[in-house]
Parts: sequence; C-alpha cells; structure tokens
Amino acid sequence: MERRGVLIMTRPQLPFDRPNVLDIAPLYDVLRREAPLTKVTTPAGDPAWLVTAYAEAKQVFGDRRFGRSHPAPQEAARVSHAALLDGPSGNYETEEREHTRMRRLLAPAFSAPRMRRLAGRIEELTERCLDDMQAARDARPGEAVNLHELLAFPLPVLVICELLGVPYEDRAHFRQLSGRIGMIDGGEDARAAMAEFRAYTGGLAEAKRREPGPDVISDLVAAQAEDPTFTEDEVARLAAGLIFAGHETTSTRIDLGVLLLLADPGRRDRFAADPEGEVGPTVEEILRITAPGGLGLLRYAHDDVEVGGVTIARGDAVIISSNAANRDASVFAEPGEFDPDRRPNAHIAFGHGAHVCIGANLARTELRTVFPALLRRFPGLRLAIGVDDIEVRNNRLTGSVDEVPVTW
Repeated sequence: MERRGVLIMTRPQLPFDRPNVLDIAPLYDVLRREAPLTKVTTPAGDPAWLVTAYAEAKQVFGDRRFGRSHPAPQEAARVSHAALLDGPSGNYETEEREHTRMRRLLAPAFSAPRMRRLAGRIEELTERCLDDMQAARDARPGEAVNLHELLAFPLPVLVICELLGVPYEDRAHFRQLSGRIGMIDGGEDARAAMAEFRAYTGGLAEAKRREPGPDVISDLVAAQAEDPTFTEDEVARLAAGLIFAGHETTSTRIDLGVLLLLADPGRRDRFAADPEGEVGPTVEEILRITAPGGLGLLRYAHDDVEVGGVTIARGDAVIISSNAANRDASVFAEPGEFDPDRRPNAHIAFGHGAHVCIGANLARTELRTVFPALLRRFPGLRLAIGVDDIEVRNNRLTGSVDEVPVTW
C-alpha cells in the first residue's frame, strides 16, 4: 500500500506500545502525519480503519451512516476477544430506533439537573473513601497507600450502585465479572462472564419488578412493562452495560487524573492552592489528555462513505481513537502538554453527536468532586513510585491500572 510517497508494507497492529501510563503511543502521531485514516490490524487479527485525526473522528461520530450494528454480522471484522467492543452489536434494521428509545429512557436519569441533585451524595461518598485512605495510613504509618483500591475504584462503584439500585455488597462479584468481560484476549471466559453478568442484572431487574425503587433499573423495568417490544433480555443487557461503563471508565479517569496531577509537584501545588477555581478546566484537560485504553470506539459503515480522502466500504470496521484525536496539533496547541488554561478545550473524550456518552454528566460530577476533596484533605499528596513504574493493563479495554501508590 502506498500513501503520499511512503510505502507501508504491513498494517500496524493494535494496541500500540506506549511509553508510560500518561502518554499515548508515538505511532499515533506518525500515522496521523501520513493520513487521518489508516488501515490497521485489530487485536483479533482482522482489518479495520483507524481514525487518528480530530476532524475525521468528529465526522464519523456524527455520520448516521456509521453504526454499532453490521449489515452482515457474520462477515464483520472482529476488534478483540473481549465481551464488549468485540464486534457488531444491535440489529442493523432497528439500530437507530433502539438507540432513540434507549436515550429517551435514560436521559432523565443522567441529566445535568439530576447530577446536580446527586452532587451532595457524591461528596459524602468521596469523604467516606478519603476516611478509608487515612485509616489505611494510620494502620501502617510510613507505608504507601493504594489510592486505586481505596478511592478510584470504590467511589464510582458506590455512585453507580446508588444510581442504578445495585446492592453495594455485590461489588466484589460484579468487579471480577467486569474484569473478565473487558479482557481484550478474554475469549470464551469473557463471554461466559458476560452471560453471568446478564444473568445477575436480570435477577436485579426481577427484584425491582417485585419491589421497585427510585433507581434506574426500576425505571427500565417500568418501561419494559409498558412496551412489550422491550424484552427482559434487553433490560438485563442494558443494565449490565451501564454498570460496566459506570464504574470502569470513571475509575480509570480518577487514577490517571491523580497520576497527572502528582507527576509534577508544581501542578499539584497550583491545584491544591485553589481547588474550586481550578477544578473545571483541570477536569476537562484531564479528560482530553489521559488515554484510558489502547483501542478506541468501534463503528461499522452502513454504506460506502468517503472520509479523509478514502472510501470506507459498506461493512468495513472503523476504530475511532479519541485519545489520538484529542492530541491533534491542528486543533490543540502543544497537544502533549497538560494545560488547564487551554481555551477552548473542545475534546471528544465522550464522543460527539447523537451518540455522545450518556454518562458524561455523571463522570464530570464525580471528577469535579473527587480531585478538590482529595487535595483539600491531603495537600501534600505525592506518588510513592515514579510514573514510569506504574503498570498499565494494556490487555483491558479500559487500559486500567491496579495500583496508584501514594503517600503524604
């Protein structure tokens, strides 16, 4: 394949090697300089188009000729061997209608007014996690505390359990299921975990039918009772997706945001000096520059579509790398630099257009709560090891970490 005078002998394979947990793979910049779209090989070994440029990423996000379903699912390229983002989902004939119904059902639960009402509760839950961090430090003076286990993981779980009506005591169960579901190389075990997860959420839905509460799963069950086309299996599948996305992605953003703030003491001190004033733009820059996974968001072309000077054929897989697009130098000055003064900051961390992440308001509310609370409580917080020593789990969809050792 020849492109702009450069002969590319083989398709690069995802995920690409990255220097450390706070950087993205340098190959993204190399590919973007060649063209906004590149043919790559997925972790599953199939061909796909990789979008690395900002304008083209927004175009694909906003074009209804791309979807999560496939016109011939049995022929679709596979992206991974996880149980999510592995291949097509939904029905090609009804995808738009089902998406509209889902947004209509869920929009009130994740609306900005609802998040503002929830903010006080999120503050209480954050303080509980910070108390646990202090207790761990008091129990073993001089030893590092794992912020991931005591704050970044439990806080989003507490919040999503409360919002959806999931028993918090079940957290260990769905944590191990979520971990298996999101393994890029999970294969049969990932699919078995997903089946178990849907059985679990189906059981939750059945319990809500008997005894509904002021929560999202109860809302879904009520909607299902009024609409016979909304099946019990769909309720279970949607609830499983909300639980997974509601805690995995936000947990990773908290971890990476803390690492980003603590990697530079001057950066930490600036934020700690005025957390309320700094938090809004700081969170947006954390969302832009952090890279929680090594793949991207999957779409399939429902028609032949021209994007970035190439024709994407009907049925082709397209992987949109928001991480790479958010570091496009044609849009963001010095894109690799953390700059909370960046204006404007029109990142696409939550996607773009009709399919923008419905949980964006919830994630922002959690992030705008946790960072000021953390630095108010522990203004001298620092990393116990170097950023280069933090291991990123590239075999997970969310690219998460298991340890963020801190001290103060």
